[in-house]
Amino acid sequence: MTTRTIRARDRPVFGVDVHSGDVRGDSPSYALVILDPVDEDDEDAPDADGPMARVTRDVVSFRKLCRLIDDREPLYVATDNAYELAADKNELVGFLRSLPDGTRLVQVTGAERPEPLSRVASRHGIPYGKKPMKEAEASARLAAANVGHEVTAFTDETTVKVSRGRSTGKGGWSQDRYTRRIHGNVRKRTRQVQSKLKEANLSFERDVTEKYGGYANATFTVEARPEDIPVSDSRAGDVRVEVERERRDGIEYEPLVKRRDRVIVGIDPGTTTAAAVVGLDGTVHALYSSRTGDTAEVTEWIVEQGRPIIVAADVEPMPETVEKFRRSFDAAGWRPTTDLPVDEKLHRTREASYDNDHERDALAAALYAYDDHEDQFERIAAKTPPRLDRGAVIAGVVAGGSSVEAVIEELSEDDGGDGGSGDGDDETDPTEPERTEEEETIRRLRERVDRLESHAESLEDDLDERDDRIAELESELEEAKREERIEARTRRAVSRLERETDRLERERDEAQERVADLERKVETLKELWRLDHSNFGDVAEGQGLVSVKVVEQFTLDALDAADEAYGLVAGDVVYLRDASGAGRRTAERLAETEPRAVIRGEGNLSDVADEVLFERAIPVVPADAVPVREVDELAVASEDDLAAAVDDWEERAEERRRDEKAERIDRIISEHRAGRTLPETEE
Repeated sequence: MTTRTIRARDRPVFGVDVHSGDVRGDSPSYALVILDPVDEDDEDAPDADGPMARVTRDVVSFRKLCRLIDDREPLYVATDNAYELAADKNELVGFLRSLPDGTRLVQVTGAERPEPLSRVASRHGIPYGKKPMKEAEASARLAAANVGHEVTAFTDETTVKVSRGRSTGKGGWSQDRYTRRIHGNVRKRTRQVQSKLKEANLSFERDVTEKYGGYANATFTVEARPEDIPVSDSRAGDVRVEVERERRDGIEYEPLVKRRDRVIVGIDPGTTTAAAVVGLDGTVHALYSSRTGDTAEVTEWIVEQGRPIIVAADVEPMPETVEKFRRSFDAAGWRPTTDLPVDEKLHRTREASYDNDHERDALAAALYAYDDHEDQFERIAAKTPPRLDRGAVIAGVVAGGSSVEAVIEELSEDDGGDGGSGDGDDETDPTEPERTEEEETIRRLRERVDRLESHAESLEDDLDERDDRIAELESELEEAKREERIEARTRRAVSRLERETDRLERERDEAQERVADLERKVETLKELWRLDHSNFGDVAEGQGLVSVKVVEQFTLDALDAADEAYGLVAGDVVYLRDASGAGRRTAERLAETEPRAVIRGEGNLSDVADEVLFERAIPVVPADAVPVREVDELAVASEDDLAAAVDDWEERAEERRRDEKAERIDRIISEHRAGRTLPETEE
C-alpha cells in the first residue's frame, strides 16, 4: 500500500469523534485532533509530537468545527463513522457540500460495513484508546496514512454556470440598451471562463442560451473537481458565476488508495488492443479494450490494476508488442506451445463476461498462464512464512528467477528480520558491529542501484526502439491512409457511375416502352383520322374500318355525355358498353339520333328498349359479332363484321316482322269469328 507521511503535506488533517451528546439531539460536542505538518528539521517546535506532525486537541461544537474546517481547509476530515456528523443522508449530503474545495470526508473504518476502529488501528500500528479524544487522534493518523474510504455524494464533474446578476427590468426609454449591456457582459464573462478552462487543459461541454445583445446564461460541464477548476463562485454587477459539483444518486465510498497486488496480465495486440488482469488465485480482476489507446495508455491501465509478474500471449511466437510490455514490467513471459484454438478459448473463458473477441483472447492467455503456474504458486505459498507477502515471494521466484529460499531471505533482511547469517558474523569486526551492518546495508543498496540503473538503461533502449517503431508505423500509417483515401475516392466514383448507369438504363427502358405505346396509338389515330374525313370513303377504301362511338351505359345521362363529348349524329355506329336497364324514353332518345347500328356490350336490352329500336328499324348487334377495338376514348370496328352482323339482324328482323304479321292476322281472324258467333248465341 502506498503511504504518504504528514511531512509531505502542506495541509492539516482533522480527526473527529463525538465527545458528548447525540448528533440527532441538541448541540453535540466533538473531540477534535488536528495534525499539522511541520518541517522534519523543526524538532524543537512547541507542542510537536516528534518531527512528523504538530498535534492540537480540543473539544468543539458542531458550529465551531465547521468554522475551523472553513478556516483551515484540511486535507481530510477523518472519523470512524460518517453519520456522527449528520443525522441522515440528506444532512450528510449538505455537510459534504459545505466542505471547502479539496477537503475530503474520510471514514477510516471501511465502506458501507465498517470495521471496529480498534481493529483497523491495530492492523496499521496506530495507538488507540477508547476515549473520544484517543479515537479522534487514531482516525486522524489513519487518514494521514491514507487508510480509509472517502465519503462522497458528488461525481468528478462540475457545473459552472454564468448567468445574469440582475433582472432586465420591466421596461423604459433605455430598456433595450440596458438589456443589451447585461447580455453582452454575460457573453464576455462566458468567453473569459471558457478561455481559463482551455488554459487549464480541462475537458468540458458548453451550453449557451442566446438572447438579445449576447447571452442570457451559459453552462459549462467540466470533467474535474471544483478545486481543479480555475473559476470560483462570484457575483459582480451584471454577471453571476456559480460552481457546483454534479450530485450522485446516493452516498458512495471510494478508497483513498488502491492496493497494487501481484497479477498476471494477458495481452492481445492489434488494431484493437485488449488486456486482461487475473489474480494469483485465478480470479478475473479487470478487462480492457480500445481501438485508440496507445502503449502508454494500456501501460497506465495495467499499473492501476496491479504489478504484473507474468505477461502472457495466446499465440506462438510471442508478438513483439507483448514482449515490450513484458520487458517494461520486468515480468516473466508465457506463451502456448501452439496458437490457442478458438474453441479452447471459449471453454476456458465460459464463466467470465467480456465485451468482444479481443478481450476473450487476452483473458484466455492470462488464465492459461495461471493454469500453467498454479502448482508452482501453491508450492511457493506453502514455503512462505506468514509474516511475508506471498505475492512478493512469488514475484521474486517467477519474475526474478531466484529460489524460494533466496527470495525469503532477501525479503526478511529488507523487513529488518533476523539479520544476516551466522557465516557473515564470523567475517565482521567484533569491535565495530554497527559499522559492519551499515556497510552491508550500503552494499545491498549499491547492488540495488546497479540493478535499477541497468533496468533504466534497458528501458531507455526500449524507448528508443519504440520511438523508431512509432516513426516507422506513423510513416506506414500515413501511406496506408493515403492509399485508403485514393481507394475510397475510386469506390465512391465507381458507385456513383454505377448508380448513374442504372438510372439511365431504367430511363431508356421506360422511354422505349413509351415509344412503343405511342407508335401503336399513332397508327390507331391515323385510322381514326381517316374515318373522320369527309372523303373517308376514298381515303379508307380498302381499309375495311368503321368509326364507333362509345356510350358507357344505356342511360339518358350517358347518352348526353357522349353527345357532348363527340356528338351523336345520323349514321353513327354506337357501342353500348352496358346495354341493360334502358326504358322507353332512353331508347327513343337514342333512336332520335338515327344511328346506323347499335353494338350491344354487356347486359341485355329491356323488352321496351328492344321494341322501340326494332320499330325504328335500328339494327342491334352483339359485340361478339362485331369486335370493337378501342384507343382511349376512340374506337373502330371492321366494316365487314358490321355488315355481316347487320345482314343477320335484317334476316331476323324480317322473320320477326312476318311472325308479328301472322300473329296479327290470327288475332284479327279470331276476333272476327268471335264477332259472328256472338249474335247467333244471343238469338
